[in-house]
Amino acid sequence: MENSKWSSRGTFILAAVGSAVGLGNAWRFPGLCAKYGGGAFLTIYIAAMIIIGIPMLAMEIAAGRAMRGAAPAAMRGLNRKFEPIGWAAVTNAFVVSVYYAVIFAWVILMALSSFKFFGVTGDAKAASEIWSGLIKSTGTTKGYLTVSYPTLACLAIAWGLIYFCVRNGAASVGKVVKYTVFLPMICLVIMAVKGVTMPGSAEGLRKLFIPDASFFADADLWIAAVGQVFYSLSIMMAVMFAYGSYLDSGSNIAADAVIITLSDLAVSLLSGIVLFTTMYGTGLSVDNMSASGIGTAFVIYPSVIATLTSSGAFNAVFAFVFYFCLCTLAIDSAFSVIEGVAAAIAERFNKPLKQMTRRVCAVSGALSLIFTTGAGLALVDITDYWCNSYNLIIVGILETAAIGWFYKTDKLLGEINMNTRKFRIPKWWFYAAIKAAAPVTLIGFLIWNVVSLFKGGGIYGEGYSPASNIIFGWLVTAMVFASGFILKRKNLNEIK
Repeated sequence: MENSKWSSRGTFILAAVGSAVGLGNAWRFPGLCAKYGGGAFLTIYIAAMIIIGIPMLAMEIAAGRAMRGAAPAAMRGLNRKFEPIGWAAVTNAFVVSVYYAVIFAWVILMALSSFKFFGVTGDAKAASEIWSGLIKSTGTTKGYLTVSYPTLACLAIAWGLIYFCVRNGAASVGKVVKYTVFLPMICLVIMAVKGVTMPGSAEGLRKLFIPDASFFADADLWIAAVGQVFYSLSIMMAVMFAYGSYLDSGSNIAADAVIITLSDLAVSLLSGIVLFTTMYGTGLSVDNMSASGIGTAFVIYPSVIATLTSSGAFNAVFAFVFYFCLCTLAIDSAFSVIEGVAAAIAERFNKPLKQMTRRVCAVSGALSLIFTTGAGLALVDITDYWCNSYNLIIVGILETAAIGWFYKTDKLLGEINMNTRKFRIPKWWFYAAIKAAAPVTLIGFLIWNVVSLFKGGGIYGEGYSPASNIIFGWLVTAMVFASGFILKRKNLNEIK
């Protein structure tokens, strides 16, 4: 397979920013910020973003460029024993693409249903029930025979948009990101301006930016803040390896990694400003908010929008702007995950990228149908929990351990700093992050999550059946890590 190429440095940065900036920035970050003391969470998050996020992002991009391959080929290029790690990342990303497309469909559905806010002005409870009424969820793992046809229709739209964006690899992605990266920024700025001009918004800003020292003693705060860095930057998801492989040898990875990371941080902050100022501006507090991103987007925000003004028309327009913003955030992350998966498979079987992209979309789209049923919400919750709390973390541990301890780390650092003149990632910073901070932190997260899971008897989620946990949790994790040994190449001559 012949690799695609980015048309320019700016196109690569936009694509990488688009991949990193997603729904997690718009709803998971503000929700966690609200739950863990605003400024306290923000302080730890920014520190972790700089200490760990930048070096790990640069590491993946550099490995992809140096080895001219997606995650499996790049990891194999470093050391042939590392290839299964790359395949585990790809398979986990494929699973994420299956359920993430349904979340994208829910966002499209809410954007198309924004007219419903005309009739719920001032009725926060009715507004908070709009989404649940549309998706017909049972809230449990029962209801496989009930299908939400509006969700099904929006899922078809979602997959059509995803395929359109990645149909020609870097060429089509480069054309799309020029619009999809800037549109959510514009929408967020509009909503932030509205938020800060509302009475009570100053209290929201104080809550967001001034740390409450009492929260620093909470271990959950540290886990949530550092964990959000890993989830937010699209690292350990096979995406940045593929994007790095499309770079030319003259690109400045050190500087680009900083630009991408700071852009991701800026969008998170902007999303936090929107939530905190809007909540306090409508007389609500963030103190008792759930950290659930889905709850924030589809339950909390609708209730806030309904009480935003006394004008149903204005509230409906604001709802459309908000969910359209989420659509543009979701699509970048969705198609970047597909790109990482398709690129890896195309390389492995020496097939045209466009053909593999079409097939990956078709298979992933077919599998995503189960999440449109009455049990869909619970199944999304279970699959997302296992993919992020176990699979992603284990991939990160293996990736950083392999590169930090069993590869010539200096060589990869040289690749990162190869074309930089002013800013260089120092050796002490890179070594501290890749050899110590990242793997130790991830191991701590894994232990914490495993202990928490087994305290609940090995079953995640109240009201979720053991069978659903086994199928969508344990078996998915087993498949993710078995795939590395099933798909790895026996020798380098299999692909020419």
